[in-house]
Amino acid sequence: MVVPPKGGKPVPYTRTTTVAGSLDDGTALVAWKLRMAAAGLTLRPDLLLAASAVRDNKLEMDKLVEDAMEAAGATKQATIGTAIHTLTEKHDRGIDLGVIPEDYVADIQAYDAATKDFENVFIEQFCVLDKFKIAGTPDRIVRYKGELFISDLKTGSISYPNKIAMQLAVYANGLPYDPATATRSSWGDVNTEKGIIVHLPAGSGKCELHFVDIKEGWKGIQLAMKVRAFRDTKKKLVTDIH
Repeated sequence: MVVPPKGGKPVPYTRTTTVAGSLDDGTALVAWKLRMAAAGLTLRPDLLLAASAVRDNKLEMDKLVEDAMEAAGATKQATIGTAIHTLTEKHDRGIDLGVIPEDYVADIQAYDAATKDFENVFIEQFCVLDKFKIAGTPDRIVRYKGELFISDLKTGSISYPNKIAMQLAVYANGLPYDPATATRSSWGDVNTEKGIIVHLPAGSGKCELHFVDIKEGWKGIQLAMKVRAFRDTKKKLVTDIH
């Protein structure tokens, strides 16, 4: 919920990731979920038994599917990714990291080496794009070689950069927003053509930097908003033939 630029009651803004996902082809994701659910059922015969008992109850079946996916490790990578995000944030804020499992020490070391030339100007700063009523939180705004860039940490695959480019385009064209005071500020002269992906595949001990074309990503955001507007159209598209 965000207070409009001219004031008034807070209104709902859409999450950046939701808008960026508007153009996704969900075929691969659905197939992956089906594989995870099937694998989970082979590991948990109790879930298969429960599914046989409640197969006509949609809500119960949905819950069992989620449990089966969990059993197959569907959320494992997300959990690891969230943890690494938190650790890198603590690192950049100068907070003690505590005890890190041995398997991931090399990840943090690689991150430190890859980002040593970054000056963190903003860390996890919420922002809004009022033009399209979108809101989200970029990982970093960094000064790199004298220029400001949106920087985003990715711990998984970056084989589909379109969505990443769209996310970073929102951040670059948005404004920092303080929910406590409902005030907007500015990133400064941030680059709106290129952003930086900090690619740290979890458990690999490797971290690489990549530029991503957010000028093209911005075109994707504009297209996504048209798609969303069409989906939400209230126009009467079907009429009777007389």
